[in-house]
Amino acid sequence: MKDKHTIKTKSDVILIGAGIMSATLGVLLKELDPGLTITVLERLDAAARESSNAWNNAGTGHSAFCELNYTTEEPDGSINVKKALNIASSYEVSKEFWAYLVKEKKVLSPESFIHHVPHFSFVWGEENVSFLKKRYEALAKEPLFEGLEYSEDRNELATWMPLVMKNRDPNVQVAGTKMDLGTDVDFGTLTKGIFNYLASLEGVHVQYYENVKDLEREKDGLWNLTSTNLLTHEKEHHEANFVFIGAGGGSLPLLEKSDIPEAAGFGGFPVSGQWLRCKNRDVIETHFAKVYGKASVGSPPMSVPHLDTRIIGGKKELLFGPYAGFSTKFLKKGSYLDLVKSLEFDNIFPMLSAGMHNLPLTKYLISQAMQSHEDRIHALKEYFPDVKSEDWELVVAGQRVQIIKEDKEEGGVLEFGTEVVSASDGSLAALLGASPGASTSVSIMLEVLSDCFVEKMKSKEWISKLKEMIPSYGESFLHNEELCKTSRRNSHEILSLSGSGKEVSNQA
Repeated sequence: MKDKHTIKTKSDVILIGAGIMSATLGVLLKELDPGLTITVLERLDAAARESSNAWNNAGTGHSAFCELNYTTEEPDGSINVKKALNIASSYEVSKEFWAYLVKEKKVLSPESFIHHVPHFSFVWGEENVSFLKKRYEALAKEPLFEGLEYSEDRNELATWMPLVMKNRDPNVQVAGTKMDLGTDVDFGTLTKGIFNYLASLEGVHVQYYENVKDLEREKDGLWNLTSTNLLTHEKEHHEANFVFIGAGGGSLPLLEKSDIPEAAGFGGFPVSGQWLRCKNRDVIETHFAKVYGKASVGSPPMSVPHLDTRIIGGKKELLFGPYAGFSTKFLKKGSYLDLVKSLEFDNIFPMLSAGMHNLPLTKYLISQAMQSHEDRIHALKEYFPDVKSEDWELVVAGQRVQIIKEDKEEGGVLEFGTEVVSASDGSLAALLGASPGASTSVSIMLEVLSDCFVEKMKSKEWISKLKEMIPSYGESFLHNEELCKTSRRNSHEILSLSGSGKEVSNQA
C-alpha cells in the first residue's frame, strides 16, 4: 500500500520524458481541457536532450518525399506507396498544428524551428534507376506529392544537386527526384518552445532530474510512480489518473514495469547512430538539399544514407549518414545494462527468435561500428565524389530502440517504426519505436487521445477545438487535392515556408 504522506505531486496526467511526444500530448490536452493538471518527469537537466535533440535525429521533416525505404517494390514489380502516403499525410497534420501554435503565439517564431529545404532522391545503376522511375510514376499522381519531379538528365541533375553530380562517373546511369516542398525541422528547438509554453500555464509542473524507477496501479485506479531525484537522491512519489510514457528508448522498461497485459511480449533491439559532420563552411554553403539514397542490403531502414542540409540553432550544417552502430544502451545517456534488464519471461523467446532471424543485421551493425574514418569517407564519396577527408568529423547521434513483437509463426519479429501501446481502460499509454517519430508526432498523439480519452474525443467541445487546432481533423488528405492545397497554403504561410529557404545565414 502507498503511504499518502510520501506523495509529492498529484495530477490528472503524468508525462514521462520531456521530448517532442510528451510536449505534443501535453499541449493538446491543455488546449482541449485547460483545467487539467499535468506533471512532466524528465531525468535529464532540460527538455529535448535525447532523441528530440537536433543532433540526435535526422530532422528531415519526414514526409516521404525522398525517403526510399517508405516505398517498397512488390514481387510483381509494382510499387507499394501506402506507407509513404500515410507518412506524408501525417506530416501535413503536424504542420497544421505547428501553424496553430505559431499563430496563437504559443511557441517562438517559425524561423526558429522550421525551414524550407528541398528533398531529393538520388540513385545510380540500372536496377535502382528503374525502381526510382516506377516510384515517381506511382507517387506523382497523388495530391500529397504534387510537384514531384523526375530526371535522368545529368545536366538537370547537376543544377539540382551540384555537389552530388560534380565529377561523377559519366558511364554510370543516374536518376533523381525533386520535391521543392521539403522542410528541415529543428525538433530540439520546437520541443523546448512547447515546454516553455506549457510551463507557463497554471496546473503544469515540469520537473527535471527525476528518474522514474517504477509505476504501479493502485486499488483506487490511480497510478503511483516512484522516482529518484538525481540532485537530492531522494525517493519521490507521484500520483495521476493517466500516465503517458514518452521516454524514447527508456519507454520499454517502464512499460514492462506497468504490468498491463497489453505490454506482454514486447522487446527492444537498440541501434545507435553516427554522422559525418562537415567542417568546411564553403562546402556547406554549396549544398542546399536533403539527398536520400537507397539503403545497403542488410542495413536497417533507419540507416538510409543521406547528404543532409540541416539548420540547427539558425546555422546551416551539412551531415552525412547515419552510420549504424551496436550498443546495448536504450538511451544515449543510458546504461550498457539496459538490454539485459529489459529481458522478461514473456519477451525472452520473441527477442531470441527475432535475433536469430536477423543475424545479418547484427553482423551489419557490428561491422558499421568497427569502420574507420576512411571507410566512412568512402561511403560518402558515392554521394560527394570530390569529398576531402579532412573536411569531415564524426559525431554521435541518438540511440534508437526498434520494436520486437511476439509473432505466432516466427516467435518474434523485428519491426521498424513506431507503435502506441495502450491499457484497455485508457489509463496508460506508451510509445515504442523510432522513425518517423517526431515528424508524425501530432498524428501519433491523436492516436493516444483516441485510445485513452474515448468519450471526450467524441464530445462536441473536443471535436470543435481539434478542428480549430488541426483544420483537416476528421478528413483525409489521401486523394483529396483541394484539402492538400488548402492545408499547405495556410500552413506554409503561417510557418513562413513560402520562400526559397536559402536566405538562412551560413553563420551562427
